Amino acid sequence: MRKNMKAKIVLVLVAVMSVMGFSSCSESAEDSGAGIQFFQGTWEEGLAKAKQENKLVFVDAYATWCGPCQNMKHNVFTVKEVGDYYNEHFINMAIDVEKGEGMMVASVYRIGSYPTLLFVDGDGVVVNRTVGYNDVDEFRALGKRVLSEKN
Repeated sequence: MRKNMKAKIVLVLVAVMSVMGFSSCSESAEDSGAGIQFFQGTWEEGLAKAKQENKLVFVDAYATWCGPCQNMKHNVFTVKEVGDYYNEHFINMAIDVEKGEGMMVASVYRIGSYPTLLFVDGDGVVVNRTVGYNDVDEFRALGKRVLSEKN
């Protein structure tokens, strides 16, 4: 009986340590800056920064309960190649459209489906809008297409 109990305890400890190890690995990948770096200021500050740097604002308009939004957040926005491209060419903003300033953005830009991906100039004018999940290749192509249409 004691042997069984010890084996169970060891098994539980190994499982917990494995989960903690995987968790810290994924956190360090996100913390390493490999993916998109989202601007942390206000909407107006993001527009001003875009204007100053002559860039478009990429907006990930999301809701926390949205499965495709979470999928993009964890599996697309964290990819190094995506981050390299978007960080160089856009001011990136992730906006929860059901909280705070995000509700104003949702109202002004009539966002009702998630995720809504907006590309907005420094004056707040929408240059491109798409709705729904994009995989890594689609999302990179979208950014390139938006820039080529702008130019």
